[in-house]
Amino acid sequence: MPDSLPAAKLGYDARLMRRLLSPPVLLLQVLGIALLSLSLPSSAGAQRGGDSNFRSPTPRATSTIFSPLDLPTPNGARLGSGAAGPEYWQQEVDYVIDARIDPATRLVTGKAAIHYVNHSPEPLDYLWLHLEQNVFKPDSNGAKIGPRAAIGLQNAEGQGYRIHRVRSGEATLPLTVYDTLGRIDLPSPIAASGGSFTFEIIWDFTIPERVFRRFGIEKVEQGEVIQVAQWFPAVAVYDDVHGWNTLPYLGTGEFYNNFGDYQLSITAPRGWTVVATGALQNAEDVFTPTQLDRWQRAHTSEETIEIITPDEVGTADAMREGEGPLTWRFQADSVRTVAFAVSDAFVLDAAGLDGILVQSAYPKEGLPLWQKSTQMLRAAIAGYNERWFRYPYPVATNVNGIEGGMEYPMIIFCRARRNESGLYGVTTHEIGHNWFPMVVNTDERRHAWMDEGFNTFINYYSRQDWFPDSSGGRANPASIAQLLTQPNQVPIATPADHLPGSLLGALQYTKTGAGLVLLRETILGPERFDFAFRKYIERWAFKSPRPADFFRSMEDAAGVDLAWFWRGWFLEVHHLDQALGDVTQARGNRGPVIQVSNLTDMVMPVMLRVEFEDGSSEDLKLPAEVWYNRHVINERLRTDKTVTKVTLDPDNELPDANRRNNVWPTPADSE
Repeated sequence: MPDSLPAAKLGYDARLMRRLLSPPVLLLQVLGIALLSLSLPSSAGAQRGGDSNFRSPTPRATSTIFSPLDLPTPNGARLGSGAAGPEYWQQEVDYVIDARIDPATRLVTGKAAIHYVNHSPEPLDYLWLHLEQNVFKPDSNGAKIGPRAAIGLQNAEGQGYRIHRVRSGEATLPLTVYDTLGRIDLPSPIAASGGSFTFEIIWDFTIPERVFRRFGIEKVEQGEVIQVAQWFPAVAVYDDVHGWNTLPYLGTGEFYNNFGDYQLSITAPRGWTVVATGALQNAEDVFTPTQLDRWQRAHTSEETIEIITPDEVGTADAMREGEGPLTWRFQADSVRTVAFAVSDAFVLDAAGLDGILVQSAYPKEGLPLWQKSTQMLRAAIAGYNERWFRYPYPVATNVNGIEGGMEYPMIIFCRARRNESGLYGVTTHEIGHNWFPMVVNTDERRHAWMDEGFNTFINYYSRQDWFPDSSGGRANPASIAQLLTQPNQVPIATPADHLPGSLLGALQYTKTGAGLVLLRETILGPERFDFAFRKYIERWAFKSPRPADFFRSMEDAAGVDLAWFWRGWFLEVHHLDQALGDVTQARGNRGPVIQVSNLTDMVMPVMLRVEFEDGSSEDLKLPAEVWYNRHVINERLRTDKTVTKVTLDPDNELPDANRRNNVWPTPADSE
C-alpha cells in the first residue's frame, strides 16, 4: 500500500495526512500462545459510507488498534483478572550441590542431589535437563549460529559437560543428550499432584578460555577473578502453558528456571574468597577471626566495613590458618538458580540494610571507584523496596570481574570501572533483575521484554536514588521517537533468539522501558499505575506469569482497557505522528476549533497548550479514545478568546516522530 493517498481520495487537506494506513504486521510468538496475525483495516474497510476518515469497526478481532486482544481463555490456573488462580501450580526442585574449583586447570567438578516435586495434574515419565555449558562445544547449535545471533559465540571453544553418573539410589538412569538439553528416562512415572523423585548427578567441565558472555575469568595483578554461572545441570521447567520448556540455549535468550531451595558447598584453594547466591553458613570456618568480626558488624552497619582490606589481599593476614582447601557453605531458599565467584585478589566490603547483608567483592583494579559499590547497591535496593516490592533475600553481592553485566539471585556481575555513572548504571540494572525475573519468574527465553524491559523501567526511577538531579535513565519516551521509525522492525513480543543484534537492546530494553514510563507518566498517572504494577508483582511473586497475565492484571488493577496500548506498543510495529491542522477562531457564541490529525496507526492521548491574544494559556488533555473511529478530530474550546498559538505535546512526553507539525501557526504560515 502506498505511503500517501491523493488529496481528492482523502477528502480533506492532504497536508494533514501523509499516511493513513500501514501494512499488516505479522506478530511473532505473541503472548506465549499461538502465533497471531493482526492486520489493520484496509483502505476500503476504512471508508464506510464514503468517509475515508472513519475507523471502521469491522470484524472485531482484527479490525482496529482498539479491538480486544486475542488472549488465552482464562481458567482456574490463570484468571481473567490476571492473577494466578486456585488451580495454579508449579514444580519445586531442590538441590544439594557439592562443587570444587581448581583455578590452575579451570576445572569445576560437581555432585548434586536433586529432589523434584511434581505438582502438575499429570504424571511425568521423563525429566528434561538444561545443559547450558554444552553451548561452548564447537559443534553446538549456538556455535553454528555464532555471530548471527544478537549475543552469539565467536570462535567457540570448550568441551561442555562431562556427565559421569546419573542415578537414583543404586539404579543408573539413562540420559540422552541433545545439544544443550538432556532427557532422563525414569524407572516409573512421578505421580501427579505431589509425587516426588530424588536423583544424583555427577559432572565436570572446564571453564572455556573464551566465554562470550555471562561468566568467565579475568587475570588481574594480584591473581584471578573467576565468575561461574550456567554451571550445573538444572531441571527444565514443566508448566501449565507449554509443558516441558525445552527451547535450547543458543546464547541470546536467557533463562527460565524452577524455584527451589539450594544447599551449596564450594571448595576452593585456601586464600581464595568465595561469594555466591545464598547466605554464608560457615563464616567462622573460612574467615580469620578479624575478618569474622568485621563481617558480623557489617550486618548492622549503615556504613561500609572492609572485611578484607586492599592492603591485606595476598598476605597471610587475609588467609585463615591451616593447610589445604576450604569449603564455603551457602543456603539459598526460593531461588531460580545459583552462581558464584572466587578470587585470590578480592577486596571484600559490606554493610547492612534492614536485615540484608549488602556486599561487594572486587580486585584492586576496581579502586577507588568500587569502594562506592556497596553503598550504590544499598541505595538501589532501598529505592526498589520503597517503590515496588521488598527485596526478599538475606544477601546481595556485587562482583567486579570480566563479565560486563549479569544477574543471578542475590549476586550480580558488573565490570564497570571507568566512572561513577557507569558503575551505578550497571549495578542498579543488575540488582533490579532480582525483582524481574528472580522474584517475578519470567520465561526470559520467550519473553525477554518482561524482565529486561521491566527492569529498564524501574531503573529509570532508580537513577535518582544515587544521582538526585538525574532526569532518569534510558527509557525516556520522547527520546526514542526516531527508533520507532527505523526500517526492518519487529514487535517487542518477539523472542530474543529471533532478534538481530541491533534490535535486542532497542526493543527488549529501551522501547519496553519507555513504554512503561509513558504508561505511568502520561496515560494512567503515577498513582493509578503504581497500584496496578505493585499488584502485578504481588500476584506473581515467586510464580511465573505470561504476557496475557501481565496485560490482564494491569487492566484489572488500573480499571482501564489498554488493548490499544499493548497492541500499538508491544504486539505490532508502529510509530507515532500527531499533527496540528487548521485553527478556526471563535465566531459569535461558538468557541475556537483546533484540528488534530493522527497520521499513523499508533494512537496516544492528545495534549495541547493553547495560547491566547490576551497572554493567557490553557492546557488540554484528551484520552486516546478520541481516535476510536476517526483519524482527525476537531476540538472546540469553551472561550471566545483569540488563539495565537497552539502546541501539540508541549512538554515532549510522547514519542512523536515529527515535531515540525506540532505547532500552529507553522513557521511558513507565520511568514
